[in-house]
Amino acid sequence: MKSKDTQIGGDHYKLPIQPIEYIMANNLSYCQGNVVKYVTRYKAKHGVEDLQKAIHYIQFMIDEELDGKASS
Repeated sequence: MKSKDTQIGGDHYKLPIQPIEYIMANNLSYCQGNVVKYVTRYKAKHGVEDLQKAIHYIQFMIDEELDGKASS
């Protein structure tokens, strides 16, 4: 059995395409991957808290973009 065929803890990723498969196939960064993960699972796991976590990671990315533009 492959690692993508198992889940440790919970059943919140019963989806046709697993977030980890999408994240890896698209070579997403840590922050991008977390946004995908939290938005994908929010209804089945922690609701609004997961959406707030996704926003937090988006804010990290915005800050990084703004900091990069300031130093250019």
